[in-house]
Amino acid sequence: MATQTLDPARLSRATMARQLLLERAALSPAEAISALCAVQAHEPRPPYLALWNRLAGFGEADLRAATGDGSVLRVTLMRATLHLVTAADYPAIRGPLQPALCEVFTGLRERAAGIELEQILPAAREAYASGPLTFDALRARLAAQFPGLDERVTGYAVRTNLPLAMVPSADRWGYPRVAEFGLTSPFGTDTDPGSLVLRYLAAFGPASAADAQSFLGLRRLGPVLDKLAPGLVTFADQRGRTLYDLPDAPRPAADVSAPVRFLPDFDNLVLGYADRSRFLAEEFKGQVTTRNLRVRATFLHDGVIRGTWSTKKTARAATLTITPFEPLAQKTIAELEPEAGALLRFAEPGLASYHVTVASPG
Repeated sequence: MATQTLDPARLSRATMARQLLLERAALSPAEAISALCAVQAHEPRPPYLALWNRLAGFGEADLRAATGDGSVLRVTLMRATLHLVTAADYPAIRGPLQPALCEVFTGLRERAAGIELEQILPAAREAYASGPLTFDALRARLAAQFPGLDERVTGYAVRTNLPLAMVPSADRWGYPRVAEFGLTSPFGTDTDPGSLVLRYLAAFGPASAADAQSFLGLRRLGPVLDKLAPGLVTFADQRGRTLYDLPDAPRPAADVSAPVRFLPDFDNLVLGYADRSRFLAEEFKGQVTTRNLRVRATFLHDGVIRGTWSTKKTARAATLTITPFEPLAQKTIAELEPEAGALLRFAEPGLASYHVTVASPG
């Protein structure tokens, strides 16, 4: 039987369905974060905007409550970056990632010279035993015990090898600019990536081995997918690459209506693939991911990223500026403006006026 080929529109709808972007879901923040595998939280604000796009009736207090009661953690996960993950999922996700996080540290080579994990990690555990610490405070303690070592690399060794969670606060978006970290539940000892790859496919499939590697920050997942293949279904993209998926996962038709969405910086949808052609044209990639690896806020129209957006705020007003890749039809602008305005009111509540503008193509 010939392998079915899925075109970009079909793949875009599948991604939007998995990422809760075809329609807002009636889920709690913890339930949504679990369904999404994890949500990148490199900065504190984007996860709030990510969930606003995905959940019916979502309010800022909903996520703040979940991080406050510990059911959602802000921790180091994929690609050694901060993510929101449920406390229940954290051990199983962090376990398979741990070998890669160890490699990130050892990959520093000469900068890591003299840093013996067998000494540093017990000392860090002892420091955290008395309560949460900022990394500045932790590095100062370790520097006193282990003089002459690169303090930043010492801190990085701790961050990538101990189960640490950022401590939430009353600050806007739930965390201060300089946050404390404390020890959380140990991560699992099972380093087999198979279960994590299945989680990835549930949230991002159909996807290739290269796509899974890109999001998870793991290497050599081809053999893992080969081993899992009897329980999966496979497709091909228009370039003939093999895409894997869970048998019963949603794969809507290409003509299913795809609503307007204004995604935040570092959104899962953009970070989830090595090949983003299902929703982003090759010629516009550089306008989304900058040279310093910042992933800009983007907007979706008909399942395709059509440009970026940004906001500015004064004491009385806020403005959201849409910067399309190419000129937009007036009908498209009319479809974008209500969603942009609603997001702006969520992100900057309580102001006297709100404005949505469209800039010249970037």
